[in-house]
Amino acid sequence: MTIPSLQNGIEQAGSPIRLLWQPNAEPWLPEVVDREYAGWRQEQTAWHQGVALLNLSHHMYDMWIEGPDATRVLADHGVNNFEKFAIGQAKQYVPVTRHGHIVTDGILAREGENKYLLSGIPAAQHWVQYHAEKGGYDVGFATDPSSAFRPGGGDPKLFRYQIQGPLATELVERAFGGPLPETKFFHSSAVTLDGRPLRALRHGMAGQAGFEFIGPWEHAAYVHEAFLKAGEPLGLVQVGALAYATPSVESGWIPSPVPGIYTDPDLLEYRRYLPLFGIEGKRPLNGSHYSEDIEDYYVSPYELGYGKMISFNHDFVGRDALLKAKDEPLRTKVTLVLDPDDVRSVIGGGEDPGFVLSYARHRVEGAAGPVGVTMQSASIDPVGTVLTQALIDPEHTATGTEVTVVWGEHPGAGTDPEADLGFPRIRATVQPSPFNEHARTLYRHNR
Repeated sequence: MTIPSLQNGIEQAGSPIRLLWQPNAEPWLPEVVDREYAGWRQEQTAWHQGVALLNLSHHMYDMWIEGPDATRVLADHGVNNFEKFAIGQAKQYVPVTRHGHIVTDGILAREGENKYLLSGIPAAQHWVQYHAEKGGYDVGFATDPSSAFRPGGGDPKLFRYQIQGPLATELVERAFGGPLPETKFFHSSAVTLDGRPLRALRHGMAGQAGFEFIGPWEHAAYVHEAFLKAGEPLGLVQVGALAYATPSVESGWIPSPVPGIYTDPDLLEYRRYLPLFGIEGKRPLNGSHYSEDIEDYYVSPYELGYGKMISFNHDFVGRDALLKAKDEPLRTKVTLVLDPDDVRSVIGGGEDPGFVLSYARHRVEGAAGPVGVTMQSASIDPVGTVLTQALIDPEHTATGTEVTVVWGEHPGAGTDPEADLGFPRIRATVQPSPFNEHARTLYRHNR
């Protein structure tokens, strides 16, 4: 039986947008992990005021890239600087199309001179592997899908546990019997916990200090229990799937950009290579901002705040387009703080709306009309309202600018994209992205 491709799905639906548009789509949540442990509000508070334990073991798609051409294939298809990439270091890998649109980002860790691990949403992995195979690069691949898609079920190859919050350092020292080696942000150190080998990646979320511990799955249960035991006197809180999906709106990372792959004739074979039932064919679009043209949802890495990651010291796919876009007036990533009263009225029906999480593309309006689009919205209980990551026109990005978010679900094909559907408006105030001051100013200071 032939597996349908992304291109098959587009042709059957009639267009990329008709394939992807799903009003009222349920937001993605990490699999396997319980939705809540202590309650999403307490779990958010833990990484702001105490210490939290997060389990990242099940929702990451891992791909190992190894061989003489490993660095070359990654550099040829990513914007990052590979001249300064130490073994043990990690980077946010950013591949783009020839037109300069992001495919999606991923976390790329260098494990050896010719060995890397690329983790995250598998669109970047698909992109690299396809071009490696097509281009005849001397490189091999090994993959471990996320737990929702692992053939035959079974356990992951790696565990990943994050310790986050103001008390993270104290918990880590209790668990390991002393301080870990001093490690720069997004670098890792080899450590052992009662003789079990791990890597400690210096990482953080929502502006808080912390580590991500990575190791063989055979040690997962022991390490997890050791962290729970060490954290008990500190009030350690385990974080469930609901709260886990929210810190990106504070730390300024946009997790769901639309890959810019659906329309370029040169990528026809790539779309035939991709399975329909993958991330590129099944990550839904919804919200009040509707267009029949999927290219209206493409984004530049500059818009996502990745400009500093772009290195023009090498040739790569999309280099010319990014050089040109560097001086163009592009949208800017901002945080929108939604008016609490409007949130209660529009989303909660006059009551506390409870947990809110949405990846909907809602239209953002200024006094004279549309000025941008939302990318992710979530309740942040310590802030007391819903925060939204949005891309808006440069002239509306000043801190304190007042805008409105059109909160609603366009039905899609068959209804005029410009139709007045009576959607309610939520007042919002523009703030910087990242919203958290520490994340914005010091988060990457010691890189």
